[in-house]
Amino acid sequence: MSDHYDAFEMSPVPTPGPDAVPPEPFRGIYGMPAFATIPTDDLAASTDFWTRGLGFVDLFSIPGEVVHLRRWAFQDVLLIPATGVPGQPAGPSLSFACVLGQVDTVVEACRALRRDSVEGPRDTPWNTRDVVVTTPENARIVFTAAKPFDPSSQEARNLAAVGIEPPGGTGRGDNDRHA
Repeated sequence: MSDHYDAFEMSPVPTPGPDAVPPEPFRGIYGMPAFATIPTDDLAASTDFWTRGLGFVDLFSIPGEVVHLRRWAFQDVLLIPATGVPGQPAGPSLSFACVLGQVDTVVEACRALRRDSVEGPRDTPWNTRDVVVTTPENARIVFTAAKPFDPSSQEARNLAAVGIEPPGGTGRGDNDRHA
């Protein structure tokens, strides 16, 4: 018996594919298992960029104190007031899952709001398409979409080389080493 379980049923991330449909923004209240807090010197401008550019919703706001933003379940960001923002993007980045059909929309929306805010999209060696967005408060936000799995691709070989096999693959297929 394993102390690990398949938790995909609790994830809002849809199965990768060209026709994957993103879930609607989740507006329920729950105890957040993790969230990002982003300081900003302009709550209104930051809220506008995050909602119109990145597709978050303003779940609730306490004027002048906090704006709680959310996309899918478990994708929470709190914008808080601060004096000054860093001149350069911070070192770490924060990644949010999306579907392939959303990548171009995010790129277009963010470029319309801030012309030089987007890097990419680019395909990664681990089978995703990523776009990096620098927000008005100089946070580096990565939107990452899983690509359909092609067992004959270089990405599949990259994953197999580190012991990750697809379901129904030719290896063990249980990925216990990574569970």
